[in-house]
Amino acid sequence: MRKTMSQNEQIKIFEERKVRTVWDDEKEEWYFSVVDVCQVLTDQQDDLKARKYWNKLKQRLVEEGNQTVTNCHQLKMTAHDGKKRLTDVATIEQLFRIIQSIPSLKAEPFKQWMAHVAAERLNQMQDPELSFDQAIADYKRLGYSDKWINNRIRGIEVRKELTDEWNRAGVKEGQQYASLTDIITREWSGMTTHQYKQHKGLKKESLRDNMTNVELALNMLAEASTAEISDLLYFSGYLSLHPFHKA
Repeated sequence: MRKTMSQNEQIKIFEERKVRTVWDDEKEEWYFSVVDVCQVLTDQQDDLKARKYWNKLKQRLVEEGNQTVTNCHQLKMTAHDGKKRLTDVATIEQLFRIIQSIPSLKAEPFKQWMAHVAAERLNQMQDPELSFDQAIADYKRLGYSDKWINNRIRGIEVRKELTDEWNRAGVKEGQQYASLTDIITREWSGMTTHQYKQHKGLKKESLRDNMTNVELALNMLAEASTAEISDLLYFSGYLSLHPFHKA
């Protein structure tokens, strides 16, 4: 399965456990990391044990001729070391069948949670403001303060405004986004994004989710200023000469 630009990786929270997901705009369908689901249902704290569990379960299901496993795909998702790696994923329908083979007291609550995630996404498509409401609820469950959450949500809005400007200027997602983000981060912190993560001792964790209120404010100001400048340069025709625009 080819990862397209319409696919958006997100972290969902089930009983304070993280489950990696991808939403495909074109197919309007969720894909869940099967390893993460196995880790939740078997109550494993060790990622490696969860992967081994899924590998054995997958082998058994294949031997039984289970078509659900055969039809599962792989997508590149952010691993625990922060790198993108191919990961077995399944749709909600496929997961319902896989879960039947996992003896767990959490099976039924997890099925209900998946159904809620699906319904929630449909509601958010009708009212995008609900996406922010869900983000606020998730951050509160993780113990963040109201002040921090407000700054983080505002930062998400500012980042979206900036990437909208980049898209209009022809900047491509991926390496070009990362390069420009590094420039912005270095301007206010003196470090690239990767260096900043190392400075904070982060590996798999989100840098922005581990920023202080002051850091969030500085980053937000830098990105908002860049968006304003990008807007002016776009209308002046300067960005048509930008090397990223030619790529």
